[in-house]
This record gives sequence, C-alpha cells and structure tokens, in this order.
Amino acid sequence: MQPKWHAIDMSFADPIYHTNDPIPFTNFNTKGRYKKMSKWEIPAKGGNMEADNGIYYQNMTRKEVSERLEKNDVILIPVGSTENHGASAPFGEDTYLDTRLCEQVAKATGCTVAQPIWYGSHPYHHLGQKGTIIIPEETLADYLVYVFAGFWNAGFRKMIVVNGHGQDYVIPLAIHKFGKKFQVPSIILYTHFWNCAKEQLDTKDRGGPYDTPFVHADEVEQSWSLALFPELCKMAYAEKVEAAPMLPKGHINNSAERGSGPIKWYNALGSCGMECICQPQGVIGDAKLADPEKARKGIEMTLDYLEKLVNDILERYPAGQLPPTELMTQRDPEAVRAVLAGERHIYTLAYD
Repeated sequence: MQPKWHAIDMSFADPIYHTNDPIPFTNFNTKGRYKKMSKWEIPAKGGNMEADNGIYYQNMTRKEVSERLEKNDVILIPVGSTENHGASAPFGEDTYLDTRLCEQVAKATGCTVAQPIWYGSHPYHHLGQKGTIIIPEETLADYLVYVFAGFWNAGFRKMIVVNGHGQDYVIPLAIHKFGKKFQVPSIILYTHFWNCAKEQLDTKDRGGPYDTPFVHADEVEQSWSLALFPELCKMAYAEKVEAAPMLPKGHINNSAERGSGPIKWYNALGSCGMECICQPQGVIGDAKLADPEKARKGIEMTLDYLEKLVNDILERYPAGQLPPTELMTQRDPEAVRAVLAGERHIYTLAYD
C-alpha cells in the first residue's frame, strides 16, 4: 500500500522517477550483463533553478505555494558557499552539490526546495584564499534564523537544511537561535549530506571506492561533482596538490568524519596550514583521480536517506500538522495559537 504522502500532485516530476511497473529498470553494463538501474538520475542532466516545474519556492506563485502546502509542507534549504575549488571545478561547487541533490529529492517526494544560500562561513585556514567569499559565522547564523522565520511564516514549518560545505559549527547555532527566539512548534533538521554516504566516502582500504582520503576539491569531491553537474567540470585542468598537516596522524578527523581521528577538523586551530599559503590552487588532494562512477553509490545512499527523511516526517506529521504545541513551548497558548492559525504573523512574537 502506498503511503498517503505519495498521493500528491507530481505533474512537475520527470516520469523516469515514478512508475507502477513492478519490474525494476534495467540496462546493460559495460560488460554486457544486465544490471539494476537506480531510480536516481546519475549523472544528473542539468539543474532546475530557473525552471517552472514546481521544485523551487522562488519560482512558484502564491497560488501554487498555497496548493503545495495543503499536500506537502516540507522545504529543503540548501546552504552552500562560494569557494575556490581549483582549475577544474566551479566556485559554486558546494552549492551545486546541495541543489542537485535537493532537486532529485523534490522530484521523488513532492517537497519544495528553497533557492540556495550562496555564501557561507569558513574556518580560519580559509582566510585570504583567492575567490573564496567569507561570511562571518555570527552573520550567517543570524541570517539563517530569519530565513527560517520567513519560511515558517509562509507555512513551511518543516525544514531540512542540506549542507555540503565546512560550516558545521554555524548551522546548528542558527537552528537553536531560532528556537530560543521564536519558541514555536517547528521541525528544523540539519544534515551535512556527506555524512549520509557513510563508507562510500572511504578509501579502498576501508571499504570505499577512493584511492585518497576526502579533504577538499579532490578525488572525492570532484567525483561527486562529475556525477551531479558534469557540465560545469573541466577535468582537463584537474590538479594534484598536497595537504599541509601540522600534527601527526590519528588526531584530526578528515572532511568525511570517518574515523581518522577523534577531533573534528573544525574543532582545531594550528592543525593545518592556511590555504592561501599552502594550497593557493584551491585543491587539497588529487582531483585527477576523479570518476563519477566512484560517487554513484554514495550519491544513491544520500538521496535514499533524504527521501526517507522527508517521507518519515510527513508520515508522522502530515501537511498542516506539527509536534504538540504544549510539548514545544511555554509561550502564551493564545499567542501561539494565533500565529499557527495565521491570524498573526510570527514577528509578533519576536523580531530582533
């Protein structure tokens, strides 16, 4: 029996993602044997940020949003960065990784995607890197608080922040600042999508597909980029640039957070050299080893998880429903009821 949250208007979706045919899609692999095809589009065939297809909130009309909210009130908020990723990848790599993943999840679930946050926070060792646009962490956190408030007021009270950039120390702060300031029933979840891929970010000796560990604009990240936005990658200019660790191995975790040390990379200062000094090229690792097939399973795992997350939220709390007010806030019940009903806006509770 199909879960009830699938009974929604999917007219905007590519029919390849939806079928009642019980026989899985199949195709021949390179050795002439049959293989099961993923329901996900890998490599992706372009983006949707300017498309009139019901994916992006900013591309929809008030009428379209109102109709969407009656069926699906989950919104994905991609938070990316504009950052030097070397000669073979675009400055918007982190953002495009977010948006291309979110677009496919929206096609599969009927949820909505916000246009991305293009400028992110950066750790100390990113300072001065040519082409990297750095937003102070307090500024980004406060900005996100009001993005959350605006979408809550618009009716999207179940938000999933999808991030692929190294700003994990900022987004949780924004979520809790929103919660403390407004104190309204909400669901706001944050996933760093790399963590969804688990062992599929590992090196071969750890059961993964890669020859080198994940750092930045390297074999791993470039492989994902080739799978999700190949049209923006220029592999003829791919580079290999060495890392510049300042501590022995076994202490600092790498970008994948897959057990290379107990200290998260962003919980350290003095563990590596500044990029503008040590890696002005914008690469840490070997982008020349990138291959979209190496990224396939990891991307599928990530998309499967994000799809499940959206559907699980809607199964527990269908459109228009939220966790119990009396369990989430001690604000005046009438004031909360009024903003939930739309009789008052959220800014009557708090603003600055």
